[in-house]
Amino acid sequence: MINYRKSLLSIFVSFYRAAREAFAFDLLCASMIAGIDLAFPVLTKYSLDRLLPENKVRVFAVLIAGLVGLFLLRMLFSYFVTYWGHTVGVLIESDIRREIFSHLQTLPFSFYDKERTGALMGRVTTDLFDITDLAHHGPEDLFIAVTTIAGAFIILVTFRREMAVVFLVFFPVLVVHTMLCRRNLMRASKEVKQKTADILSALESSISGARVALSFTNKDYEMEKFTLGNENYKNARRTYYKSMANFHSKLEFMINLLSVVVLASGGFLIMRGSMPVSDLIVCNMFAAAFLQPIRRLQNFVESFTVGFAGFSRFVEIMRTESDITDRKGAVELERAQGDVEYRNVSFAYNKGKRVLTGINLSIPRGKTVALVGPSGGGKTTLCHLLPRFYETIDGSITLDGHDIRDITLQSLRRNIGIVSQDVFLFASTIRDNIRYGRPDATDVEIAWAAQRAEIHADIMNMPDGYDSVVGERGIKLSGGQKQRVSIARIFLKNPPVLILDEATSALDSVTEMKIQRSLEELSAGRTVMVIAHRLSTIRRADYIIVIDENGIRESGTHSDLLTLGGLCAELYHTQNQ
Repeated sequence: MINYRKSLLSIFVSFYRAAREAFAFDLLCASMIAGIDLAFPVLTKYSLDRLLPENKVRVFAVLIAGLVGLFLLRMLFSYFVTYWGHTVGVLIESDIRREIFSHLQTLPFSFYDKERTGALMGRVTTDLFDITDLAHHGPEDLFIAVTTIAGAFIILVTFRREMAVVFLVFFPVLVVHTMLCRRNLMRASKEVKQKTADILSALESSISGARVALSFTNKDYEMEKFTLGNENYKNARRTYYKSMANFHSKLEFMINLLSVVVLASGGFLIMRGSMPVSDLIVCNMFAAAFLQPIRRLQNFVESFTVGFAGFSRFVEIMRTESDITDRKGAVELERAQGDVEYRNVSFAYNKGKRVLTGINLSIPRGKTVALVGPSGGGKTTLCHLLPRFYETIDGSITLDGHDIRDITLQSLRRNIGIVSQDVFLFASTIRDNIRYGRPDATDVEIAWAAQRAEIHADIMNMPDGYDSVVGERGIKLSGGQKQRVSIARIFLKNPPVLILDEATSALDSVTEMKIQRSLEELSAGRTVMVIAHRLSTIRRADYIIVIDENGIRESGTHSDLLTLGGLCAELYHTQNQ
């Protein structure tokens, strides 16, 4: 279990635990590469000082063969570093994606009320690609660079201290430059991530609303919106590349300046007779050995700024905690009886104006209560409080005498089924969409549920039957077919408590009658809360509750409320007219 309250670096390192064997092997091979790179100038110096002046041809030939063998090994180590390094990156990316997807499943409705789908998609996809690159190349580049630089400096000290001083003075300058540029790169990279999320959100919105745009012939308007987002993204990218160009160009200058300083220092020492030419050659080779790790550090800084910008956005989501969680000692409710009671319940969105105030409502098991009233009166909100999609700010709700906060969320929601006006179907087959009500259901049980929902005949008339693909959000089905598929899903779930949220309000009269029969069969023996604007659909409710912005105004049977002549009677007569 990862503690997301720790520092970003600690959290990032913790993801290496699952891939620690592959990561250790990767670093071992990387250290071998660094060792071979350092061995070459050392063996070159040995050849120049000992073998070539004394014409030791046989030993020199053995040395050359040994170098060829070392570089063959280096090739093998490079293969392992590339393969295992990328494997480590993919493993970490997979773990991070699993973590964020799992966490998103726990966040409440209030989180999705504020966040855009495209922005969330960016955090789960594009941000993680950069994290993968950092997870692979970051530690590897840093490890090889530090090992090579430290090894080269130690070797230089043993045979040319004055040249080692040149490297010692020069290296901190490179580090300071890198650290200063890193801040600008990180800031610019975060800006790019944000603009990428904005453009993904715009794309998701435009593609989802393509039919609306076409029907209103608003292509030019959509292009204007997209162009603005695209321009902002382009400008953010240019700012990032400007920071990166500043970092690279100055670092390249300092790297080249190091070669000049080594040549100048060595040249003066040779002219003074303090150093042989062979030592200058070796020092230049060590300078070259320094250049490779410095460039690795350069790559590390670049991947770190881009990857960590994405990682910080990932941690930001993971630190977003749901305010709706299981209480300590919450009980598992196997099969509810269906007694529901609201006790002095109040609610407000985002601590704003109260939508519900002091609601008291009791629904005995097996009874149907209808909620009616003007739009904005809180009917849907009242129903959404029962499965704890939102949390009450005052009062309590009980199911079978248990405060719903004392019941585990999993078992609470398992006992409640919802059929709403806005049906969501996954872009899969009809079979998969019905099976969503109970993932372990058999094909026979799926067909049974479809028959109960009066959709089986329609399905069998389709070319692929239950394997027919419904399209994005069920676009290939009619409104009535989508609604009946969602009802079949609830039949399969078989919950004791049912919420019908204007389930037929968007349908024509003929289709509504068919759906109504399905809903009546579905409601039999269950505790049902019905939200309806069409009062003709709720005559058979055991009693009706009239709600407006001031709370519960009236309650009673259909005939009682008509006799009362209040708000319900007014709504009924208005609709009949």
